[in-house]
Order: sequence, then C-alpha cells, then structure tokens
Amino acid sequence: MVYSVLHKLKKVDPVIICILGCFMILSTMVIYSATSGTRLDGLHISSLKLYFLLMIPLFLTAFINYKFLIRYGTYGLYVIGLGLLVYVLLRGVNINNSVRWISIGGQQFQPSELVKIFMILMLAKIFSRRQGEQLRLVNDILPAGLLTAVPVLLIMKQPDLGTALVFVAIFIGMLWMANVRLAHILLGLLLAALAVGLLVWLYYNQFDLFAKIIKPHQLRRIETFLDPSTNPQQSWHVLNSIGAISVGHLLGKGFLHGDFVQNGFIPYHYSDSIFVVIGEEFGFIGSAVLLLLYFLLIYRMIRIALGCKDLFGSYIIIGIVSMFTLQVFENIAMHIGLLPLTGISLPFVSYGGSSLLTYMIAIGLVFNVKIHSEEAVIPE
Repeated sequence: MVYSVLHKLKKVDPVIICILGCFMILSTMVIYSATSGTRLDGLHISSLKLYFLLMIPLFLTAFINYKFLIRYGTYGLYVIGLGLLVYVLLRGVNINNSVRWISIGGQQFQPSELVKIFMILMLAKIFSRRQGEQLRLVNDILPAGLLTAVPVLLIMKQPDLGTALVFVAIFIGMLWMANVRLAHILLGLLLAALAVGLLVWLYYNQFDLFAKIIKPHQLRRIETFLDPSTNPQQSWHVLNSIGAISVGHLLGKGFLHGDFVQNGFIPYHYSDSIFVVIGEEFGFIGSAVLLLLYFLLIYRMIRIALGCKDLFGSYIIIGIVSMFTLQVFENIAMHIGLLPLTGISLPFVSYGGSSLLTYMIAIGLVFNVKIHSEEAVIPE
C-alpha cells in the first residue's frame, strides 16, 4: 500500500506542483494587498489555508484511476451536477441579484464550478467511444451538444453568462480534439454567424423582440461595452479597472501602493477583479509573469495529454485546458475592455473556495492521467 502510494507520487508532475506553489504565493500577496485595512483584513490567511486544505482532494483525485471513474461514475456525477443546478434555482442564495450559490454549514458553495468537471468527464466518455475515428453528427456531436446545453441553460437562468461560456469552450475544445469533420466545423461556424447576424438585425430593426431574448442586465453590459459613455455608472467598474492597469506601467506602483485598489475604486478586487491589483501594483512585468505561469501550466498539461496511452485521458486534459484557457482570457479581457464585464474568477489567484476546489480537482485529474495512463483500459 505504502509502496503503491509512493510509486504514484513519483509520477506527479513536479513542474505543475512548482507552478501551483507560485500561484499560492502570488494569490496570498495580492489578496493581502486588496484586503489590508478593510473589513476583509485577514482574508489572505483564509486563502492560504484553503490552498493547503484543498491539496487533499487534489491528491485523492490523482490516485483514483480515472478509467474506473469514467466507466462507473460519469453518468451519476452528471445527474448529481444537474440536480445541484436545479437546487440552486429552487433554494439558492441570492447575492447581488444572482442566484448561484447554496449554503452549506454557513458557507456559500457554487455548484456550477464543480459541474464543469462532471461535464468534462461526460464528454470524454462520449467522444472516446469513437476511438479516434471521425465524429458522426447525429450519433456523437448532437448528443454531446444537448448534454452540454442543459447545464448551460440552467446556469444562464442564475444568471451567470461567464460560467456558461466556459461550458461552451469546454465543448468546443474537446470537440475539436475528438476528430470532428471539416464539414461539421463549417456548419457550426455558419450557424454561429447566422445567430449573431440575427441578433444584430433584431437589435437595429426589432428592438422589442431583441430585448425579450437578451436579459436587461446583459443588454446594459453590451451597450456599456460598445459605448461606455451611454451609462457612466455601469461603466465605472471597467473604466477604473483600465485606469488602474494603465498606471501600473512597466514595473507597477509597488506592493501595497495601488491607489485605485487601496481607495476602493475596484469592486471585488480580492476575487473576480484581482488581475487589476496585479496590473496596478506589479505592472506589465508582473502581468507577464502571471501569463507565463498560465502558459507553462497549459504547456505541461498538453505534454501529458500527448503522452497519454488512451483517448479517455487525453480528452479529459483537453477539456481542462479549454476550461483554464477560456477563464484566463475572459477574466483578463473584461478588465482591459476587450469583453463585456462578467463575473468569473481568475484561476488559482482569485479568492473563492468553490472555484479553487474545482481547479485543484482538475489538476488532480491531470496527475491521474499521468499516473494511470499506462494501465489497461477498463472495458465497457
């Protein structure tokens, strides 16, 4: 037993462990800077404790053979995930006009974060059945799309557009790697173009109908994104974020010396908007180092996927890579004015127990693939 555990520990990727250590140090520093002297003073200690505590599910996930999980647990986890999302709509906690959380022991938990992992496992099971052969539209792509659409629609009802887009990115990323036909790609692009074109036409010609499709808060965010002057109050967050990042210049204003952050001009600067703290206090160099860490993390995961002996594991890692890539891009882009503002965390850096738990389990699955990929595939 002890020998087996030690043998598995030797296969854990040391580079990814080092990257997680860097994220932990960076996250602790910027959360401390964002909350020092406020009512949330000490939140960095809670974040540090979470990091160490959530190493437990990371390694537990790493040691349970993912092939066993795919074979026996995929459907059950997917159903549990949908049940949690339905429960959120029925009995969830309303915070800032969004119902995304459930209360467990006085703590807020966001089920949609964990459902990302369940969705990745489900899609890996579906796509791996083709054993690398080209996917069929009716038998493979449509069922996978419908299974993805259900949680997306439930999450949109919360409403949480940012997280819903992550599910779409996971589906597209895994679909791309599962040997989809060029004709099906072109069909998907055509349908997407038609949908966008229809929305634009409705906006300019049938605005009443457009307003029924797009939620009022989503419409305000789109209009603010296109022209901040239309609603200065709505654009206050984004404009301050851009201002804070821009004054950081090359080296930043220095640790604990961010004027925008210290004076309370950036909402949720310890969670969703934590990139602004890095941009202002550590400048372009600090932001580049952060992006380099993400690049190295994704690079190592792709290396593990390429070395995997079966498609189950490769698809799982590609789904996780898609999740991280979209979240990093979306979080940073919305704070520099490239995308409308949505609520989404910056992986491993933002404060949040639900999101950090999901990220740790995701890394555990990556280690799982590296440890168990050479073992025999459990037959259907």
